Amino acid sequence: MIPEDLRYTAEHEWVAGDGSGPVRVGITHFAQDALGDIVFVQLPEEGTAVQAGDSLGEIESTKSVSEIYAPIAGTVVSRNDTLGDEPELINAEPYAAGWLVEIAPADPAALDALLDAAAYQALTESN
Repeated sequence: MIPEDLRYTAEHEWVAGDGSGPVRVGITHFAQDALGDIVFVQLPEEGTAVQAGDSLGEIESTKSVSEIYAPIAGTVVSRNDTLGDEPELINAEPYAAGWLVEIAPADPAALDALLDAAAYQALTESN
């Protein structure tokens, strides 16, 4: 359940892409499973500049409301507006149709500081 080709954060976001263009961001299977049934998602507007660790928005589930954090610095160039009507896509397909935003990285090398699949798996096994 942890795709090898993605990078991860300790806050359970995933990042797809090598930084040569916009990277796609979502939350992991582990995160969506812990949240339970997702009922609402608040995402930033396109053009929003973010710093690594900044709040990107919120995910509301039947259990709680959780912050979404920017894994890298950059500018939001796209957001998954489908989630406005179908937030449950995050539960059903966290690594596909349930993606959240795309960010144009300020520094593509920042992706190297994120966790690889093995490190993320070790993190989730310790929780």
